[in-house]
Amino acid sequence: METPRNFEAIARCIREAQTVAVVSHVNPDGDTLGSAAAMRLILQAMGKEVTLFCDEKVPDILYFMPGHDLFHVPTGHEGPFDLMLAVDVSDSARMGTCAALMDRSAKTAQMDHHPTNPGFADVNLVDGEASANCMIIRELMKVLDVPLTQDIAICLYVGISTDTGNFSFGCTNAETFRVMAELMECDLPLARLNRALFRVKPREQVKLLGKALESMTFGGNGKIAVMKLTLADFAACGALSEHADTIVNYALDTKHTDMALLARETDKGQIKFSLRARAPYTVDNIASLFGGGGHPQASGITMDGTLDECVEKVLTAMSETV
Repeated sequence: METPRNFEAIARCIREAQTVAVVSHVNPDGDTLGSAAAMRLILQAMGKEVTLFCDEKVPDILYFMPGHDLFHVPTGHEGPFDLMLAVDVSDSARMGTCAALMDRSAKTAQMDHHPTNPGFADVNLVDGEASANCMIIRELMKVLDVPLTQDIAICLYVGISTDTGNFSFGCTNAETFRVMAELMECDLPLARLNRALFRVKPREQVKLLGKALESMTFGGNGKIAVMKLTLADFAACGALSEHADTIVNYALDTKHTDMALLARETDKGQIKFSLRARAPYTVDNIASLFGGGGHPQASGITMDGTLDECVEKVLTAMSETV
């Protein structure tokens, strides 16, 4: 495995490839899609043939992003590719059906910022200190000598702003704002983008939030907020899975709460967890117990079982740490 921050190793893979498959993770968020969309523009500027892949649809909220309509769900007949490049993917399982592209690529590489990443590609650039994966993309651009454009800036802003909680999470640092200054110099339409990402809410999402708030209970001596959403809740609100992505933050915002979880049923018959914590508490260690992963204060799990059974298991593990 290459040294974690070896930008030259990634740059060499890209320079030597002509056909590149760029892969995002399942349940895609702004950082994985922003990273992929930015890489498409960067690679095209270098004269490469690029195909974007994601196992699930792009959330409606990101339909303003350049390249949002160019993501493909693999059919099993793609390739071969000179290079498969995974972005913001914490492990190979997070690629879903896109993981099959590894076998149809001459070389595999990845760029990620999850500390739990095991280094699953031929070449791995993992920076657990980066506030967002798009921060890594911006640094790579300088190594590749690709100029920043407004479209690339929009994609990078999507990733950086969403993964830092609109610049409010503990991962936000001085370097985050130095890169933001560079993006602003490309006439980034900040007010318009910020409203689209953080202010305007689909009615279905607001209704789903109501269901989640109604379900909220507290465990761990009152320090852990617990929310549950069933498939019936989604149906009643006309909501999609993507509408639940940020709801767990409302639980963590409850006074005297140190940790929070949102558990929701999926149409695949599994239970998906979003875990959050306030420093110094962590949830990546909890997630790893159940095959999940992520960041110290924001992680995820997907489990088999009933909603109540799975919540009991995860809540018990969390309660032992507060």
